[in-house]
Amino acid sequence: MEDAPPDNVHMKLTRAGDGIGPKLHALWQRRIVRLASFAAGGLLLLWLAIWLIFARDLPDADQLLAYEPALPTNVRDVNGMPVHSFARERRVELAYDEYPQMLIHAFLAAEDKTFFSHSGVDLTGLAGAVVDYASKVGSGERAKGGSTITQQVAKNLLLGDEYSPTRKIKEMILAYRIEQALTKQQILELYLNQIFLGRNAYGVQSAARAYFDKDVDQLTLPEMAYLAILPKAPANYNPDRFATRALERRGYVLDQMKANGWISEAQRAAATATPLGTVHRAATARRDIGGYFMEEVRRELIERYGETAQQGPHSVYSGGLWVRSSIDPNVQQAAETALRDGLVRYDRGKGWSGPAAKIALGDGWRSRLAAAPIGTGYDDWRAAVILSKSGGSAEIGFADGSTGTLYAGAATMPKRGVGGRAFDFMAPGDVIVVKREGAAYTLRNIPAVSGGFVAEETHSGRVLAMQGGFDVRGSSFNRATQAMRQPGSSFKPFVYAAALDAGMTPASIIVDGPFCVYQSARLGQKCFRNFSGANAGPQTMRWGVEQSRNLMTVRAASQTGMDKVVKTAAAMGIGNYPTVLAISLGAGDTTVLKLTNAYAMLANNGRELKPTLIDYIQDRHGKTIWRADTRPCEGCNAKDYNGGPMPRPKPRGKQVMDAMTAYQTVHILEGVVQRGTATILRDLGRPMFGKTGTSTGPTNVWFVGGSADMVAGVYLGYDQPRSLGGYAQGGTVAAPIFKQFAVQAMKDMPVVPFRAPPGIRMVRIDRKTGRKVFGGWPGSEPKAAIIWEAFKPESEPRRTIRREEIAKRPDETRPAAKSSDSDFLQREGGIY
Repeated sequence: MEDAPPDNVHMKLTRAGDGIGPKLHALWQRRIVRLASFAAGGLLLLWLAIWLIFARDLPDADQLLAYEPALPTNVRDVNGMPVHSFARERRVELAYDEYPQMLIHAFLAAEDKTFFSHSGVDLTGLAGAVVDYASKVGSGERAKGGSTITQQVAKNLLLGDEYSPTRKIKEMILAYRIEQALTKQQILELYLNQIFLGRNAYGVQSAARAYFDKDVDQLTLPEMAYLAILPKAPANYNPDRFATRALERRGYVLDQMKANGWISEAQRAAATATPLGTVHRAATARRDIGGYFMEEVRRELIERYGETAQQGPHSVYSGGLWVRSSIDPNVQQAAETALRDGLVRYDRGKGWSGPAAKIALGDGWRSRLAAAPIGTGYDDWRAAVILSKSGGSAEIGFADGSTGTLYAGAATMPKRGVGGRAFDFMAPGDVIVVKREGAAYTLRNIPAVSGGFVAEETHSGRVLAMQGGFDVRGSSFNRATQAMRQPGSSFKPFVYAAALDAGMTPASIIVDGPFCVYQSARLGQKCFRNFSGANAGPQTMRWGVEQSRNLMTVRAASQTGMDKVVKTAAAMGIGNYPTVLAISLGAGDTTVLKLTNAYAMLANNGRELKPTLIDYIQDRHGKTIWRADTRPCEGCNAKDYNGGPMPRPKPRGKQVMDAMTAYQTVHILEGVVQRGTATILRDLGRPMFGKTGTSTGPTNVWFVGGSADMVAGVYLGYDQPRSLGGYAQGGTVAAPIFKQFAVQAMKDMPVVPFRAPPGIRMVRIDRKTGRKVFGGWPGSEPKAAIIWEAFKPESEPRRTIRREEIAKRPDETRPAAKSSDSDFLQREGGIY
């Protein structure tokens, strides 16, 4: 019998392979294993702490793959040529392959010669930076960075310029990530396109233009080396102030390029001996024109897309937009010159209005003079400050630092409102305007009167030119779009257009005689009068328009109904006015742009036009994001011609005025040029229409009109309305400005007649009585007794007059005595 096992025996079960525990225990007992484990744990905790403190909130390096720097908005003219830029940072983007290899070597020699071998951080440079930082702690001095080009990209594009060890650690981490995400060439492209190099130049291409007025592929070796020294501190190597320091640093870069085998000793020596050769101010590659036009474009772009990057990807100052504007440089230049000459012509003889500004002399006077808001207008007029004055001469200084002499004999115009010599009222610190004549300068005066000018295409509404004053630098207030002015008689055509719509004809007889209306018990009776004060009795509507007769206009408005007149004005976009008779004489405010656009619609046979300054807008990649003309054109982009009618887009706009009424109005306004208040334009040698205007005072003088292809409007007046003087009239002040403009702007335009719409009947009438003529034909003289008149169907005069009756009238230009119907048809080449 077997004995039972004792109660104090313990059994332990183990599985095969469970012997690893003792082994690990045995390993842990070894000192070296414990130390290694502690070290690994410490590194893990350190890495976790670094991630939590430095790396957790770092931006993603992949953002750089889609990085788009702030780029300026560039504006092109109607021909596609660059004319203006809206920029706060001067920057031009280039691809890596567009940078010369020698230029790349120059920047590597100056900034990071081991760029193509390190992984984002140069350990040798880092060690030197740590030692330098430790030596300067507490001194207030800034230690050298020791940053690689990759680290500079990380700092400039993703981190910011904070000066601290924390930022440096983040910069190193991010640089390593950038190296994993981008190629070396992509990193260099980012760097060369975004680095700040002084003179408001961001990127090497912009700097090449700013310092040498060249593109990067035109730079010489010493010029490349100079640009390469600028990233650290552009102000420290300013070529105007620290040329010696800049030459020394450039020499260091050239030495490094030689040491790295990128240039030969002969190249290094020749480049070292070369002067800096920087330019004081780079010439602009574009013709900067149309200050008021471009300011209006800028306002429209800001309203549409915003001003900064925070307001959207297409903002004006960072979106890199390409804007095709409608500005025509030749038309714009003609408008600017004509308006300025007109303002100076009117202001001449009124005396010197005093200094344009006053600045403090002493150090910095040049910058203060340059910052003074003085718009001199003409290229040969310059702003100058009186530096000193003694005897019969004064020393004057200019913003570029040059000086000159103004003699008392060249400043003899009287002081406005005071009298005496202008020279005697000048004092040091006064800013004046002068023009160089020979070796000395002559005083000039910026006109106190101002005005606005707009030129518009009649078929599309595109604004070809806009001038809102003497010079936008002196006043950014755009009088072409912002100044609300009474148009005076230049509004009358729309009164007569309403009358034509209501059943009158150009030959309708309207009495040019006294006309009074009862206003109220308090206001009593209001009586209107002509400008001359005289009355001419019954006359045709045409004569009333040509001679700008107020009484005839008021009577036509009264007979038609002011409700119809103001409705016509609103439909034509001139303004929304009350139904009072004074509106018929141009008492309602409007702008030059609105009234010019209304005249353009008349020339466009009454079809609506929306004035536009921008044709289309493209983003930085060339994609069109906005277009003024959105009309579809089916078949316009067809691959092949199908033999049918040429595809055309539908006409622009709706019909806002009857086409025949619009043509009748234009045809009457041609008479204003031929024998009315704008005969100064008669010798332009092309069909022209238009109307002068003079508001009560007179406070404003106008002319609006043009050809079948282009109309323009101009007004003159003081910003704070006051009388221009009794002699000032639209025909004597404003019309000559338009003529000067038209001579230049229209000289290469084809001569095109105004085209009558279907339904118009051209009838021979007696110009004086409006009666239909038999037995005679219109002559070529402006004041011919027989003229062609435009009538709607079934509206021509019923009463007739024979040629013999006309011939008996005294003081009339008579038709040729032996002219027959056959002769006329042969001469004119058609059937009438």
